[in-house]
Amino acid sequence: MSTLKFKTSINCGNCVRAVTPFLDAEASVEKWNVDTNSPEKILTVEGENPIPELIMKSVSQAGFDIEPVA
Repeated sequence: MSTLKFKTSINCGNCVRAVTPFLDAEASVEKWNVDTNSPEKILTVEGENPIPELIMKSVSQAGFDIEPVA
């Protein structure tokens, strides 16, 4: 299982609910969560070979900013 981290603009429970259908629809994502208490609003994604570009596209389609954590 691989883990990816992203800095996002997902900052509250309503935002998490808005992005949920997009991330849940991504086949390579098995588990994800957003630390809304962190200043960077870190999205952690786990799965079998998750594809960063598809995760970023999903979050962007939900209306949020996202960038990989170096």
